[in-house]
Amino acid sequence: MAEERGSADRAPLSRERVLRAAVALADASGASGASGASGADGFSMRRLAQELGVVPMALYKHVANKEELLDGMVDMVVGEIGRPAPGADWKSAVRQQILSARSVLLQHRWAARVIESRTGPTPAVLAYLDSVIGTFRDGGLSADLTHHVMHALGSRLLGFSQELFDAGRSTPPPSTPGGSAPDLAGAYPRLAEIAAAAAHDADSAVGGGCDDRFEFEFALDLLLDGIERLHHRGWTSASR
Repeated sequence: MAEERGSADRAPLSRERVLRAAVALADASGASGASGASGADGFSMRRLAQELGVVPMALYKHVANKEELLDGMVDMVVGEIGRPAPGADWKSAVRQQILSARSVLLQHRWAARVIESRTGPTPAVLAYLDSVIGTFRDGGLSADLTHHVMHALGSRLLGFSQELFDAGRSTPPPSTPGGSAPDLAGAYPRLAEIAAAAAHDADSAVGGGCDDRFEFEFALDLLLDGIERLHHRGWTSASR
């Protein structure tokens, strides 16, 4: 029998309480693991039940299984994304929302991988995307342009970018036929040249020690500037 805990732990179990506890547990698991990727995998339904001071079967009155739990956790995280300031133009408003999303995902480093693993968008994700689309449309962008813009922004809409090579999951470069480490600068001089020119961040997820925040905002601003030019030109997909 679970040991009696504080009054907060004895509060009636609810779906929201289960999800909040799961998010907190994933945050803690991710912080103690090698990377944020381990956060959502670092606990079981049994461990979550222990944290809540209930038997595991009590959880299934609120979530059918772990997949439904993960969907709910995504919704809790996406629900933390701020909305743009009233009166902001569409470009500033979208930028504010996306940077808010990035800030939220930096607080929940496991969330990007879980979002990528979902087979479809959750209700909170759909509501968030609908609000971003509304910002574009209310700003005068056509439905046609907005459709293609949403594809171009991709995962950046939710605050993360899918890098060509993720440093958190990358493997060491292959060795030379003799078994020694390769001379990367000698073998790939152009890669070495641009790597040396970049700002460096020891905790980079982008790779090569690049400044994650700079790279994210650089790509976002590049896209938004291009979208603005297409909008002013009256671009349509038929005009290609």
